[in-house]
Amino acid sequence: MKYGIIGAGAMGYRYGVMLQENAKVEVDFIDTWEPNVEKVREQGGVSVARDHKNRRVVPINIFYPEEYQGHPDVWIIFKKQMQLDEELKRDAAAGIFHEDQYVFSAMNGMGHFEKIAKYFPAEHIICGTAMIATRLDGPADVDFMGAEGAEEMHVAQYVGTKPAEVTQKMMDEFKKAMLNPIFAEDYLGMCMSKVVFNAVVNTLCTMFEVQMGQFIEYEGVPEMARQLFNEAYDACERAGIHLIETRQQEIDSVTTISHAYKYHYPSMYQDFSKGRPTEVDYINGYIAKIGRENDYVCRTHEFATHQVHLAELMRKYHQK
Repeated sequence: MKYGIIGAGAMGYRYGVMLQENAKVEVDFIDTWEPNVEKVREQGGVSVARDHKNRRVVPINIFYPEEYQGHPDVWIIFKKQMQLDEELKRDAAAGIFHEDQYVFSAMNGMGHFEKIAKYFPAEHIICGTAMIATRLDGPADVDFMGAEGAEEMHVAQYVGTKPAEVTQKMMDEFKKAMLNPIFAEDYLGMCMSKVVFNAVVNTLCTMFEVQMGQFIEYEGVPEMARQLFNEAYDACERAGIHLIETRQQEIDSVTTISHAYKYHYPSMYQDFSKGRPTEVDYINGYIAKIGRENDYVCRTHEFATHQVHLAELMRKYHQK
């Protein structure tokens, strides 16, 4: 199948390049960040490294929405939650969406599938989560973190519990791309399992401005994780959401994933360190929202959300 990547950022490049190089499928990239598009065109592709090594330029096709004339079978969307509405409006206005197309997204946080459903039939929406660390160090400059073959991801239908024909074909090509997809029957439980993980690792690494390997050095991390996970699981259980991992599996994953990506700064910190708004409202804030909607107050998640927003505000006093 042919793929179109909406959002040529860290994860968009990761999926697109791996599909293009490993699965040998056709991939087009759509982006609206002018420095990124023009840098790709200037250097003849995107500059790719893995764990800071073996940097090379990978030729890709990149377009602004208004100039795109292609017709992918599946769109892959990786935008920041705060940017998604405007991106989809611009893409729709450019006429690049078609009735026969499917769409896949494995963005951080929650809320994006509802936005995507304004433009695609629910039956054509494929949900995903990705335990894949990637850095965008500048326009057209990306670093794939972690050993080759260590990628982990899940896929689920937005509607239904079995993979549709297009979903199965996509997963087969994702396997060839070495993205290692696993199918889950319940998209909500799948997505919330990743949200609650990010609510610990992404948020705490951002608060203390540390890499994941530095974060896990503290012997109290498992207990901190347990407190945040217990709140999140209690809220989800009250909402009838059943996560695909147990509480203990989530706690254990904090240790294993942090060691596996020890030199990685999570995406929330990458945004924070560059003066951009973070996605904390779609992660810890979303968990707190679920709690309040079901008569349960997630006090630690609410406090963490306020802490990140306070840190965002305080950046103005630390500008050089």
